[in-house]
Amino acid sequence: MNSPPSPDQPTPHPQPESLTDLFVSFTVLALQGFGGVLAVVQRELVEKKRWMTREEFIEDWAVAQIMPGPNVINLSLMIGSRYFGLRGALAALAGMLTVPLILVLLLGVFYAQFAEHPGAAGALRGMGAVAAGLIGATGLKLFAALKTNAMGLRLCIAFGIACFVAVALLRWPLVYVLLGLGGLACVLAWQKLKPAELP
Repeated sequence: MNSPPSPDQPTPHPQPESLTDLFVSFTVLALQGFGGVLAVVQRELVEKKRWMTREEFIEDWAVAQIMPGPNVINLSLMIGSRYFGLRGALAALAGMLTVPLILVLLLGVFYAQFAEHPGAAGALRGMGAVAAGLIGATGLKLFAALKTNAMGLRLCIAFGIACFVAVALLRWPLVYVLLGLGGLACVLAWQKLKPAELP
């Protein structure tokens, strides 16, 4: 009989039970992600399945954003690989792409027949507003995790505002903002985290 973990040991995370569980979970996640997948990913992986803590999600999402390709695809590859290696990465990727690809092809055929209709254009604009709201709500929900960031809350807020100004208002290319502000943030975080030199 297994003894219960001691209070000193952290409780282990729940994790996917099999490759099928990974595939189905990412398929369900992908099918919910119309217009704003960030909100869905955070809710499913952190709040419902608890495969990741909020801090782990923020760290992995940051890595997924700086890698080439869609953020959520990068994240699914990272999570699948973490639990089942290459087979897990491929299962998570297949879950993210298979059923949504079929649906998008069917919707593309359907949309081609009604693209000129004013109602279709209005519906797409409405979905854009909802997607913006989902992203904003998720950002506010994840804001609390910045309190434990190595750089401190004030500096994190300053970087967030600077990034918003550079991208949304000044319309600087994202790659320059990422290399400039992202590189500076990495250096500052590294300086805060590096162990103090021994005398």
